[in-house]
Amino acid sequence: MFNLTPTVRNLLIANVLFLVAQNSLLPLLTQVGSLYPIGSPYFFPWQFFTYMFLHAGWGHLISNMFGLISFGPLLEQRWGATRFLTFWLICGVGAGLLYEGVRGYEQHKMELSRQEFHRNPTGAEFDQFFRTYFPDATGYETLAGAMERNPQNQEYISSATQAVDGAVADTMNSRNSGMLGASGALFGLLFAFAYLFPNTELMLLFFPFPIKAKYFVFLYAVYELYNGVHRTPGDNVAHFAHLGGLLIGFFVVKYWEGRRERFY
Repeated sequence: MFNLTPTVRNLLIANVLFLVAQNSLLPLLTQVGSLYPIGSPYFFPWQFFTYMFLHAGWGHLISNMFGLISFGPLLEQRWGATRFLTFWLICGVGAGLLYEGVRGYEQHKMELSRQEFHRNPTGAEFDQFFRTYFPDATGYETLAGAMERNPQNQEYISSATQAVDGAVADTMNSRNSGMLGASGALFGLLFAFAYLFPNTELMLLFFPFPIKAKYFVFLYAVYELYNGVHRTPGDNVAHFAHLGGLLIGFFVVKYWEGRRERFY
């Protein structure tokens, strides 16, 4: 069914072996290899590379590897093994860097909100802080209501301050804040495929009719942008990492095209 080229096959094998290692041989690999926020005690520079070979489970792995074996072989045949692997790694590392930038910006905004709450510890500010940055959290509404009814109660203010400070600290110090997966590299691949083979018709499970590659990638990018900006409770997908991979893929392809070095 799939005509796997050498580099695509090797990437597939490597990702499967890494997941097996994560699950049974070396569970610590997930912690030391996932991409944590810069400033976290769990962050190490090599994570910009290792995170793209780790996955959260077999479903996560299969979805990414299906994209790799679907779109990768034609690109490897077009570019050659070395250039294809270079592109995959650049998109993966670049997606991680851009995601860290977005995450750092969000962390900075959260810190400013924390400082604002310290200056003005009201029930409304407390409620707004958790609604904005921790929409999955529960239980804070009771304390927020109590603060509104008794705004000078120092016990309530102290409890709310500790809750806000603890929530901010957890975003940096939690072992669950790591990002992993090959999606960033895959989105770079999707852009390159749509750019080089724009009119190739794809038959997808969630589309009842064939759709050209250029339209599919455009709609997918819009979807990721919308979900990245309008995060819903329980959504733990790194949408901006996906967009970062797509953006890096655009820059790399345009750079190679401009140099005209074995691009066609």
